[in-house]
Amino acid sequence: MTTTYDCTVDDQRAQGLEHAQRAISEKKCVVFPTDTVYGIAADAFSPQAVTMLLVSKGRSRTMPPPVLIPRINALDGLATEVSADARKLAEAFWPGGLTLILHAQPSLDWDLGETKGTVALRMPDDEIAQELLTLTGPLAVSSANRTGQAPAQTAAAAREQLADSVEVYLEGGFRPAEGELAVPSTIVDATGPRLRVVRNGAISLDQLREHVPGMLGLGEIPMAEEEPAAEEPVGEKPAAAPVGPAAPVASGGSSVATPESGVPATQEAAADQGKQP
Repeated sequence: MTTTYDCTVDDQRAQGLEHAQRAISEKKCVVFPTDTVYGIAADAFSPQAVTMLLVSKGRSRTMPPPVLIPRINALDGLATEVSADARKLAEAFWPGGLTLILHAQPSLDWDLGETKGTVALRMPDDEIAQELLTLTGPLAVSSANRTGQAPAQTAAAAREQLADSVEVYLEGGFRPAEGELAVPSTIVDATGPRLRVVRNGAISLDQLREHVPGMLGLGEIPMAEEEPAAEEPVGEKPAAAPVGPAAPVASGGSSVATPESGVPATQEAAADQGKQP
């Protein structure tokens, strides 16, 4: 049976967190506040639970949910090949509105959808979210709304869209504060040789570049370096020009913009939705 708990009241908060923990262990979905918007969560290590989350939202496996973690040291347990720059951002902006797309630990037994071997991780800056994550461990989380609808800023608004597909709703008031615009987390692809923003959000590009100056902004691609011209061997003269009609003139070389290896299409599609918490 679906139950809503008012987490602004201590007794209900404790009961709600206990019920939510039990629901997660039973592979059911819960809704709770984060520092950006409300999220719908399921056990990240249960394919059945993740499938229920996607069905509740009306979303396919091509748009896998990110994973919220309770503490920064969970990073290495869930991701591999974490670069020094990615660590700088995690240390600077976690907990907070930054999601990092990383290579997933290949040994983990989970199925978040068509992730192409990646995982999107975030540590939210919200007391209720932190308490729940401490009880449950990492959770697969997406914004608490039906796909194509506005993200919910209260548990009541989420319940209007998700109804009985969720076991527990934890109401903590408006996220963000009433009257403020809901801003999703900034998503950074940290799987390539240079970090790049794939969705603008709560953390600005200028803030990111304070820690990683080489960060690429949304849509930016690096310029390929020109290959150095071959040096003429010392002591040799250039070949004589051909006699007769003029030879064709070769077009001059120039540097061209080439994209780096990008974010997997499925993660980038999710980023384009602008709906992840």
